Amino acid sequence: MSALNFLKWTDIIIKKISSRARSGMKVKSFLKYVEIQTKTASMIPFALGTAYAFYRFGTFSLKNFVLMLVSLLSFDMTTTAINNYFDYKKARKKTGYGFEKHNAIVRDNIKEAEAVAVIVVLGLIAVIAGFVLYLNSNAIVLILGMMSFAVGVLYTAGPVPISRMPLGEVFSGFFMGFIIPFLAVYIHVADERIAALSMQRGILELKANIPEIVRIFLISVPAVTGIANIMLANNICDIEDDLENRRYTLPVHIGREKALILFKILYYAAFAEILISAVAGLIPATSLLVFATFIPVRKNIHRFIELQTKKDTFSLSVKNFAVMNMVLILSTAVAIIIQCFR
Repeated sequence: MSALNFLKWTDIIIKKISSRARSGMKVKSFLKYVEIQTKTASMIPFALGTAYAFYRFGTFSLKNFVLMLVSLLSFDMTTTAINNYFDYKKARKKTGYGFEKHNAIVRDNIKEAEAVAVIVVLGLIAVIAGFVLYLNSNAIVLILGMMSFAVGVLYTAGPVPISRMPLGEVFSGFFMGFIIPFLAVYIHVADERIAALSMQRGILELKANIPEIVRIFLISVPAVTGIANIMLANNICDIEDDLENRRYTLPVHIGREKALILFKILYYAAFAEILISAVAGLIPATSLLVFATFIPVRKNIHRFIELQTKKDTFSLSVKNFAVMNMVLILSTAVAIIIQCFR
């Protein structure tokens, strides 16, 4: 598919969204339905991977950058919409704990047909952009993209969604915290410097540069732990409601006290990993600038341990994730500037 055809498809889809919005769903309701404010959880790892790709390999593909941005943002909105839709459909307790305010379908009286249409259209945009990205790169992007799409859908849909199991933190942390940065790096390189997949005489051969993959993982650890902790904080705040709605998350299994200990450990583990990796020269030495966030992050940890509610303290996990990883991105940019003057 050419870039021109992609633009034509995108234009058709956007017109469908606009038509659907004019027929009933307001823009404000749409943004609430897809929880646009939470998209930093995917955009920050994407920016981190992009910055690291330029630092490590000195390369940048604008076309692939835009394609992944469109696909990633659209799919992130799709999975959020699916989650809100299934929460609405499966909820057993719909009054008494803010369900009317937190679920956009109920709050804004969104019709089910409109809710489903948004899911389908956004999913289609994500698939088209992702497929064009594969055509501009190679099969590794396709395979990892398909795996990510599958996990994203199974995270909220299916007979037993991942989000209703004690695996939500693991899957969200790994796929959003590591696979997104990995792909954000790989789309600019897409050769054997990181990994390559080939077929010769019926034999499928995968070549992987393990040291480079390890380096990408190490730079991604604060994103992995930060996203896992966003999910963990969300589930800690919802323990009682999750029990009511038969969502058997990790905090439900291990209890509030152990979940709070894990919440704290994950942040400190990320700081320790950054220190060791930077000193060992595995990631940019400027990454140590992340320690400028240690005191505010520590304060937020203690505030959340004292009180766990969606209204008052859940946002602290988002703030910790954002501040740590934004500083990590900026520190990588500083490393790039230092390289340019050498």
